[in-house]
Amino acid sequence: MTTPLPPPPDPGAARTALTLAAAGEPEPLRADAARNRVLLLDAASRLLARCGAAGLTMESVAAAAGVGKGTVFRRFKDRTGLLIALLDHREALLQAAFLSGPPPMGPGAPAAERLHAFGPAVMRHEHEHHELILASRTDPLRTYAVPAQRLRLSHVALLLRQAHAEGEPELLAHTLLGSIDTPLVHHLTCERGVAAERLEQGWHDLLTRYGVTR
Repeated sequence: MTTPLPPPPDPGAARTALTLAAAGEPEPLRADAARNRVLLLDAASRLLARCGAAGLTMESVAAAAGVGKGTVFRRFKDRTGLLIALLDHREALLQAAFLSGPPPMGPGAPAAERLHAFGPAVMRHEHEHHELILASRTDPLRTYAVPAQRLRLSHVALLLRQAHAEGEPELLAHTLLGSIDTPLVHHLTCERGVAAERLEQGWHDLLTRYGVTR
C-alpha cells in the first residue's frame, strides 16, 4: 500500500469506554439510570437463559423487569443495542484475560506467543455465546463500530507490530479476526462439520505465514 492506514485506537482507551458505549449509553450514567440498566440486563439474562436469543424482545424484557417498554428503548435504543449490552460482561472477562491475565495470552509472554494463544481463546469464548452474538448481527457495519471489536483489532495489530509481522499490521489484524468471526466459525463447524481444532490450526498457520512463529 502506498498510503498507510491511520493508527488504530489505543487499546487502553477503547477498554475504558467499552462497558457503556457498546450499548450507546452516555458516560457516566446517573445513579437511577445505572440501576435501571442493571435491572433490565438482569431481566434480559434470565429470559435469555429460559427462552434463548430468539425469544428475547424489548417487550418481554420490559415485562420481566416490571417497567414500561419505553424505558427499555430509551436505555438500549433497539433490540440489537440490548443484545450488545448483554455481551459486554462476557466480553469483559475475555478482555481481562488478554489485557492483564497470565501468559501466554496476557502480558509477560512474547508477542508471538500471545498472538498464537489469542485466536483459539476467542473462538472458544464466542462458541459459548454464539447464539447471542449471531442474534446481535443485524447490521454488518455496526459490528466494526462496537468498542469490543475495535479493542480486539487494536490489540492484535499492536502484537503484530511487536512481533515484527510481515505486512501492514492493521490489515493483517482484520484478516486474522475475520478468519475467526463468529458467523464463519458457526457455519464451518455446524454446517460444514469442520472440527474446531482445524480452525485453531488455521489461525496458527496464518500467523506463521505472516512471519509470526512461536
